[in-house]
Amino acid sequence: MDELVVLCTEDGQPTGTASKMDAHSTSTPLHLAFSAWLFDGTGNLLLTRRALSKLTWPGVWTNSFCGHPGPGEAPEDAVVRRAREELGTTVTGIREVLPDFSYRAVDASGIVEHEVCPVYFAELDGELDPNPDEVCEYQWVSMEDLREAVARVPFIFSPWLVEELAQFRR
Repeated sequence: MDELVVLCTEDGQPTGTASKMDAHSTSTPLHLAFSAWLFDGTGNLLLTRRALSKLTWPGVWTNSFCGHPGPGEAPEDAVVRRAREELGTTVTGIREVLPDFSYRAVDASGIVEHEVCPVYFAELDGELDPNPDEVCEYQWVSMEDLREAVARVPFIFSPWLVEELAQFRR
């Protein structure tokens, strides 16, 4: 069964639902999502490279993981669920760092991402066992190294990572 996403107004108020597949097209409606940045005990960030089979931005490096809260699901619960589904791990210390983040981006294929997408930081609380349908590789990096890489070659990163990084300092 296809996952449901929550359609919303620009201020994040739910207006209905749509299947995830139907909600990601060349005319994607605004919907709720989240973006998570996962840190290890030394403060390094987990970057992931999106699986080559992903519909949008395949093979692109991005933040640790993203997802969509289901209807009635608290965003923090969605973060915990997607950490397990995407990275095979558990997280702790979840905190919202960009509550009002929103973006619209168009993939080279023409598929649009259009999301009200609060950003969360969390701490790794277990081993990683990434789902190969989601992640084809990963790397731990310092925020300083990430900033330098984004400044030099922004096109190898997801547009949401680039926009999010520009909005906060850790």
